[in-house]
Amino acid sequence: MTPIERFTRNLKIPAIAAPMFLVSGPDLVQSCCEAGIAGSFPALNQRSSEGFEDWLTQIQASLSPTAAPFGVNLIVHKSNPRLAADLDLVVKHRVPFVVTSLGAVTDVVEAVHSYGGLVFHDVISRRHAEKAAQASVDGIIAVCAGAGGHGGTLSPFALLSEIRSFYSGLLILSGGMSSGRDIAAARVMGADLAYLGTRFITAHESLAGPAYKQMILASRSADILYTDAISGVSGNFLRSSIIAAGLDPDHLPPPDSIDLSNKKKAWKDIWCAGQGVAGINAEESASMICADLIDGYRQAMRAANNDLYLGR
Repeated sequence: MTPIERFTRNLKIPAIAAPMFLVSGPDLVQSCCEAGIAGSFPALNQRSSEGFEDWLTQIQASLSPTAAPFGVNLIVHKSNPRLAADLDLVVKHRVPFVVTSLGAVTDVVEAVHSYGGLVFHDVISRRHAEKAAQASVDGIIAVCAGAGGHGGTLSPFALLSEIRSFYSGLLILSGGMSSGRDIAAARVMGADLAYLGTRFITAHESLAGPAYKQMILASRSADILYTDAISGVSGNFLRSSIIAAGLDPDHLPPPDSIDLSNKKKAWKDIWCAGQGVAGINAEESASMICADLIDGYRQAMRAANNDLYLGR
């Protein structure tokens, strides 16, 4: 069985619960995986590499043999001092898949491949995708317009087809999705998997606080601001959280540089979200969210197969 076959065998639908800074933790990952959707979390959600290993141990001990795979997000950027130590722990615990951000590094890919793991890399442009392909990643995450956190501005129709013109690996779509129908649409337009984050912020198991969850429920797509002023990398954030932090969202100061050392403080008070907030209407368990996504996906795919416009 190939690594990709191992990755997909326990998925009920082609979807990954994306790793969200200060939101995704062991409970959310475990619930998603048991429900049949791949779960993931950022290594930097733990304050130390020792804490990161504790989470890895906890997740691995809790998952059943039939659970979907779990993954970890590693920031591959010179300002992340923990990369080497966290990567060693990823290899030690044989994490099924790793999502790399802010850099596609061949050494990281080779380390994960050494034990049969998969590497998926975030990109927002063709240039980034070409670099990821050269680094031999197993999957490219096309982070398109409307994605929460560090996202891009391109339409999924444009970016997916452009990447597929030169890349034959797994193609994963991110950007504004919050329903099973959205996941089905991603598949129809050529993505192998969908990548959803914002939909899980209001899960009972998420690490987001009550105020963050309520702001998600009260927001619509027009309440999302795309800016590079929060962490030095352009992304989508809740306008209301920027105002609550004492800033004017329409007159934010330009960033000096990417600064991961200040990222935790900034993101603790200023919250990210994607344009899919409009489809989120309640706080509920991750298992219920997954069940809704699975049911919606299957209904949409059945409807597509019976579409009268297919002809006979």
